[in-house]
Amino acid sequence: MRSTLLAVTALAFLRIVVGMHFFLEGLSHLRDPDWSSAGFRKAAVGPLADFFRASLPETGNWSATLGTPDGRPLSEAVTDWKTSVVAGWQKQLADREKILPLDAAGRADAERRLTEATTELDDFLAGIGEDLADYRLQQERLAAMERSPTASEVPFARDRVAKKRRELGAQSAGWMKDAAAIGEKLVAEWDEPRSAADRRLLDAAAGRSPLWRADRFVSWSLVTIGACLVLGLCVKFNAMGGVCFLASVLATQPFWVAGAQPTYNQWVELAALLAIASLPTGGWSGLDFFLAKWLGKFCPLSGCCRADSHA
Repeated sequence: MRSTLLAVTALAFLRIVVGMHFFLEGLSHLRDPDWSSAGFRKAAVGPLADFFRASLPETGNWSATLGTPDGRPLSEAVTDWKTSVVAGWQKQLADREKILPLDAAGRADAERRLTEATTELDDFLAGIGEDLADYRLQQERLAAMERSPTASEVPFARDRVAKKRRELGAQSAGWMKDAAAIGEKLVAEWDEPRSAADRRLLDAAAGRSPLWRADRFVSWSLVTIGACLVLGLCVKFNAMGGVCFLASVLATQPFWVAGAQPTYNQWVELAALLAIASLPTGGWSGLDFFLAKWLGKFCPLSGCCRADSHA
C-alpha cells in the first residue's frame, strides 16, 4: 500500500518536530550546570515514587534521623543527624588526604576549620529548633493520615496526604541545602592554601554522584534521540527510545493517583512517537533511505532503520 505524498510529508514533519524538542531539551540540560532531576524525582507519586526518590542525594542521613517519624525525642534525632553530617565531612577530609597528604600544620588547620564548621552547624540547628519541632509533629500527623483507610479511598484525603508530603519534602530539602552550603564553604576553606592544579586533582578524584551520572546519561540520550529523529537515522529504534523515556516520566505521575501533575503533553508526544515507530517514514525524508544498504551489511539493528520501499 502506497502512502500519499501528504501522509509521508506530515509524518516526516512530525518526526522532525518531535526530534527537535528532544534535542533542544537535552541540550538545555547539558548547558545548565545547575540542572538536576532531583525536583522531578521528589515530585514523583504512585507505586514507583520510592524507586525514583531512592537515588536522591541527602546531606547526612536525614531519612534515618530527622526524616523518620519514629517517636524519638527531637534532640536525639537532631544529634544523630548532625553526627552523620559531620561524619561525612570527616570522611571527605580523610579521602582528600589519601590523594594529597597534609603536613602537621595543614592537618591542624583543616581540623580547626572542621570544628568551626561544626559550630556553625550547631548554630544553624539552634536557629531552626522550633521549625524542626513543628516539622516532626507534622510528620507524625502525616504518618497517621497515611495509615488511615480514607487516605487511599477518599479523593480529598489523598490530595491532602500528597500535598502535605510535598510540603514536608520541600522543607527538609531546604534545610539540607543550607547544611550542604556549610560543607561547601568548609571544602573551599580547605582548598584555599592549595594550588590550582591540586584543586583540580581533588575535584576530579571526588567523582560525581549517581544522580549526576544518571542525569547526564538522560541528557545525552535526549540529544542523541532528537538528532537521529531530525536526520531520519534509525528512526524506528530512536522513536522507541523516546517512548521508553516518556514512559519513565509518565510512571512518576500516574494520572489515577491523587496529587499527580498533568502529563497531557507527554502523552501526546508518546502517541506521536508510537506512530513514527510503526508507520513508514518516507524514504526521501531521512538518512535511513540512503544508508539502508550499508546498514543492512554492518548494523545488527538494520531492521529498525530500513526504509519502506512503498512509502
